[in-house]
Amino acid sequence: MDVPGPADASAAARGGAPDAARLAVVLIGRNEGARLEAAFASLGALAARTVYVDSGSTDASVAAAAATGALVVDLDMDRPFTAARARNEGAARALAAWPGLDAIQFMDGDCSLDPAWIATAAGFLKTHPDVAVVAGRRRERHPERSVYNWLCDREWAAPAGEATECGGDALMRVSAFVAAGGYSADLIAGEEPELCVRLRAAGWRIHRLADPMTLHDAAMTRFSQWWKRSARAGHAFAEVEARHRGSPFGIWRANVRRIVLWGGVLPLVAILGGLLVHPAFLALLLAYPAQVARLALREGAGRRESWIAATFLVLARFPELAGLLRFYRNRLLGRRSALLEYK
Repeated sequence: MDVPGPADASAAARGGAPDAARLAVVLIGRNEGARLEAAFASLGALAARTVYVDSGSTDASVAAAAATGALVVDLDMDRPFTAARARNEGAARALAAWPGLDAIQFMDGDCSLDPAWIATAAGFLKTHPDVAVVAGRRRERHPERSVYNWLCDREWAAPAGEATECGGDALMRVSAFVAAGGYSADLIAGEEPELCVRLRAAGWRIHRLADPMTLHDAAMTRFSQWWKRSARAGHAFAEVEARHRGSPFGIWRANVRRIVLWGGVLPLVAILGGLLVHPAFLALLLAYPAQVARLALREGAGRRESWIAATFLVLARFPELAGLLRFYRNRLLGRRSALLEYK
């Protein structure tokens, strides 16, 4: 199911002021179990104005969602699945069920909504008619359970103000979303920032508030999960950068350059040079601890957390390179990339 065109959405007048009575939630998930139950509990009365899109759950997710009064969309899993496709189908169902929607809160099934967020975000859109997307502070529910959860919580701490992108949780103005054609359903990751590129190119602004928005449960306890998630990020960086390389609103060029340099060029030159030319080339590998130290010093060398974060930031270049190479390999071969899931 595709997102309706502008003529199909009565709220498609650019800059219309969102009304709290004309909001809906699109929640996507698969096998989230207790996390999905917590998500619906956090919605309160909004559960009755929620579309839950399920992507082949084998647990009781569909029944749990239906019991709340939410509309349920079961994705046809014979077609390639992406979160972007799930969000588009959820938005189309919401627009059909509740004509005249002004805004949609998109949300992942492993998140819980802050009780004050909708009123805060809707009020911001109402007073800022040129803003298409407003996002708030996503926090990790259990950062103390693993270093990987803690790293996620740091990742969510983006600065407040005008932004170039948003994540999976955000309140979107329907008129802007529909005019842009929704998410790019073929992307296996990075669909929200990619949509933001197109929205900004159309003259809209993206804004982030410091207010709490959602609690997220990454549930990452193993290094292998962190590695897969980082590889997925590398794939997203490469694909979205390549798609909008010629656009002045394009993103992630610097990310791709850093991945190629630190994940590929530097170790390749050091190792091949050391083996084929002179062992002195191996000294180039000292750039890695030097980079860790530089990043840690920037945050405060006296804090243990600074060194942990810096170490993982440098280490991430290697799984990110794996994801980047996977994208370019599949593009060269004309193949569709498979999902990269970490849980």
